[in-house]
Amino acid sequence: MALGTILFSCAPKVPVTRTCDAVDEYFGEKVADPYRWLEDDNSDETAAWVKAQNRVTDYYLKHIPFRKKVLARLTEVANYEKVSSPVRHSNGKWYFYRNDGLQNQYVIYEMDELGGEPRVFLDPNKLSDDGTVALKGIYFNKDCSLVAYVISRSGSDWEEIYVMDTATRELLEDHIEWAKFTGAAWRGDGFYYSAYGIPEEGHEFSVKNEGHKVYYHAIGTKQSEDELFFENPDAPLMFYTVSTDDEQTVLFMSEDGADSGNNLYVLDYGNPEGGFIRMTADMKNSVYPVEVDGSRIYIMTNLGAPLWKLVEADLKNPVSGAWKDVIPEGDCVLDGVTFAGDRIIASYMKDAATHSYVLENGQLREIPLPGLGGAGFSGKRGEPWCFYSFSSFTTPGTIYKLDLETLESEVYSAPDTAFDLSDYESVQVFFPSRDGTRIPMFLTFRKGLELDGNNPVYLYGYGGFNISLNPGFSAMRIPFLESGGIYAQVNLRGGGEYGEDWHQAGTKMNKQNVFDDFIGAAEWLIAEGYTSSSKIAIVGGSNGGLLVGACMTQRPELFAVAVPEVGVMDMLRYHKFTIGWNWAPDYGTSEDSPEMFRYLKGYSPLHNLREGTVYPATLVTTADHDDRVVPAHSFKFAATLQACNAGDRPQLIRIDSKAGHGGGKPLAKVLEEQADIYSFIMYNLGMEY
Repeated sequence: MALGTILFSCAPKVPVTRTCDAVDEYFGEKVADPYRWLEDDNSDETAAWVKAQNRVTDYYLKHIPFRKKVLARLTEVANYEKVSSPVRHSNGKWYFYRNDGLQNQYVIYEMDELGGEPRVFLDPNKLSDDGTVALKGIYFNKDCSLVAYVISRSGSDWEEIYVMDTATRELLEDHIEWAKFTGAAWRGDGFYYSAYGIPEEGHEFSVKNEGHKVYYHAIGTKQSEDELFFENPDAPLMFYTVSTDDEQTVLFMSEDGADSGNNLYVLDYGNPEGGFIRMTADMKNSVYPVEVDGSRIYIMTNLGAPLWKLVEADLKNPVSGAWKDVIPEGDCVLDGVTFAGDRIIASYMKDAATHSYVLENGQLREIPLPGLGGAGFSGKRGEPWCFYSFSSFTTPGTIYKLDLETLESEVYSAPDTAFDLSDYESVQVFFPSRDGTRIPMFLTFRKGLELDGNNPVYLYGYGGFNISLNPGFSAMRIPFLESGGIYAQVNLRGGGEYGEDWHQAGTKMNKQNVFDDFIGAAEWLIAEGYTSSSKIAIVGGSNGGLLVGACMTQRPELFAVAVPEVGVMDMLRYHKFTIGWNWAPDYGTSEDSPEMFRYLKGYSPLHNLREGTVYPATLVTTADHDDRVVPAHSFKFAATLQACNAGDRPQLIRIDSKAGHGGGKPLAKVLEEQADIYSFIMYNLGMEY
């Protein structure tokens, strides 16, 4: 009898999901979609199904004997002050984010001088009763007399913009709705923002988003009067975002969505009648402006440099063919550039960890960081020092002040925590994937670990969209580590850890490499005596949810527990919802060619569940306001899994309310969700707490 069966035998029964006769035809092949009706997230029948599934899941999770203890410990270890690096704006004041411990959202504070008495500038916790309104960004105008701030509600990607008087903290009447993937780029008495048209009522969170536009909003006017600044009806599946450096020199516009990179345009404020000049014309490469100094524009790019480089463009002739290298491509990925004092700080990824340097007289001088981890710098020209944040798997986020002359660091802000991680260690190992490619993996565990093949493992990965997984801290892992578990984080192909070639090695017809890497990690851990197949839980979110879904369907016997979070599970129809079309550069679509269709169908988690198969204990997670990866992916996968599974391990789906893809989720919801996930994992791995 599988773990959890005793509890589950007394629980409400998993509903039998009705099927329908929906069928799609791809290049002459018919593919059934029996749970198509669950794509309608506005129907009463879908709502009833969600309610019935949650009833079963809630019962199971609440009856895990130690769930309350796990939640209590998670709450305890999360209750410490967390702060960001302070940033000085043009009004001379300093701003930083802080959470005093258990606040649902971070609060923005203001100081008159560095180290001065902080006062609340903007508290997002006061924007809703339950913390489900999240702050997405703040944007000051040139003299800092006004600030535009962007919010989202209940985790949705839909955004709203408000404007506040920075002196009085009073809101102006200006209010922008139905914005998406936007900031607020000030110019004069207004700002630019990006938005779609108002969606059809009832389908706000599932309709395909097309026709991204840029508008200019003049302060004191209604949104209906906003000027349409830019649109491209000939390319409706594209994103257009505008940014400016200081409202005086240049205006940038980025165009992306058609490939792995973006195009960059620039408008010279000194010659506005000249219009936008296109700096690049190949969206296979990425270009990001990082600094403007007079007529010089500094850009990070992987154009002609798969490991990235820093270049300088002249505003008089900004096209890519005229760029000059400032920091040429090196042996490792150039991960970030910061201008501070009269220097440039360059941060590289070496085997997924941060190594940072100061550029002096054409030479890179290394900055001694506190250890193997992830670091992010912030600074401004004219200051002899800058700040950086640092964290690792065993070091909570700490803010350091760096002397740019001596390169000595001093702690500016360190957390006071309710836990001691001195008994734990992190190591980096490398293993061969199926095709022999060397894959890195970080392992974190209690010192003195015995390689007896019996240690529980939480195996985490992502592997897509050029996103890198660096060492970083999460208090949520502590109860699992305290119970003898190993946290394993794999740097899979498809990510950006080793540059664009590494990314492309995990895309489209190479996507199977990502799954082979993850499966290879589990096999290596078993072969090396760390664990066994009965002790491995695999977890991943979004593209990582696809990873988990693909691996549990390809190798169900290799894992004891699977937690696909907000995953892309239907690879044949993903591009038909919200912004799913934007993932085509990584995935390809079922409409591209017979070969691409067959490849996608060959690993699509939804289409590779097999009746009569014993699957790992599975907890699928999603949320009602997820308009990034719509809940239908998880709904259809869970229904199919429940129908196919031949074993007695639980196959559950947890559907959160007033939540989205994960960004901006209030801490109270995060704690509840993580308590459920870790309790489910630990219980089904036979752990005690």
